[in-house]
Amino acid sequence: MEEVFREASEYIALALEAFSVLTIAVGAFEAVILCAPALRMRRGSHGIRRAAWLSLARWLLLGLEFMLAADIVRTVIAPSWNDIGQLAAIAVIRTFLNFFLERDLEAAAKESPSPPTAPELT
Repeated sequence: MEEVFREASEYIALALEAFSVLTIAVGAFEAVILCAPALRMRRGSHGIRRAAWLSLARWLLLGLEFMLAADIVRTVIAPSWNDIGQLAAIAVIRTFLNFFLERDLEAAAKESPSPPTAPELT
């Protein structure tokens, strides 16, 4: 029975990792779309770059959460001390990344109350 759970957890972790990669890819695509007008004009506006960064940061936060969830799922079934140590190190690193990204997002939200949106594609 434990083997069934171990195998299922591997598939679940793989799905979470794939979703994390897709989430980050969507965020990167959206950031490129937001930067496109500045690239066409061959000069970058601070506001456009900032909107792209904020958009990407939000997607990165979500992607990091899914990656951490995948690591937790992978370690849940009969972990060794080595697995627990690796998970702890990964969790600490990702927690620090999340903390600083969220802090920057909150500071940016205080400066500009309305979040940037991607331009409509027509």
